[in-house]
Amino acid sequence: MTNSSGMFTRPRTPVQLAALVVGAVFLLVGILGFIPGITTDYDMLEWAGHESGAKLLGIFEVSVLHNIVHLLFGVVGIAAARAVASARWYLIIGGIVYLVLWLYGLVIDKDSDANFVPLNTADNWLHLVLGVVMIALGVALTRRATDSPLREPRY
Repeated sequence: MTNSSGMFTRPRTPVQLAALVVGAVFLLVGILGFIPGITTDYDMLEWAGHESGAKLLGIFEVSVLHNIVHLLFGVVGIAAARAVASARWYLIIGGIVYLVLWLYGLVIDKDSDANFVPLNTADNWLHLVLGVVMIALGVALTRRATDSPLREPRY
C-alpha cells in the first residue's frame, strides 16, 4: 500500500485502529465540552472544581480542565496509533487511568475541593466502562492466535 507521496505504508492493525478511534473520540469530546448548547449551563463552566455547573450533553459534569484533559488524551491516542506497541500501551495504561479515576470518583465527597475534575455519578459509570473497554481492547487486539489457551498444541 502506498500513500499520496508514493511511500510504502502498512495498513493499520486492529489495535492501532482502536487507539485511533478512542483518541479521536476523546478529542471530539474535548471540543464538544467547549460548545454552548452541547454543553448545558455553559455560563457555569469553571476552570476546575465541583463548582463548575456545566454538563456535556446535559449529563457529564465538565470544567475547562476536564475538557483540556480530554483534548490531550485524544491527541496522545492519535499519536500512539502510529505504532502497535504505543497503541497497545495507550489503551492499557489509559484504561488503568480511567479505572483509578473511577475509584477516585467513588471515594471523594462530590461537594468537596477534592472533586477538582469535576465528577458526578454519570462520569463514574462512564470511567468504569472506559477503563474496562480500553484495557480489553489493548489486550485482546494484540493477542496472537497461538497465545490462546483454547488452542490445541501441535506435535
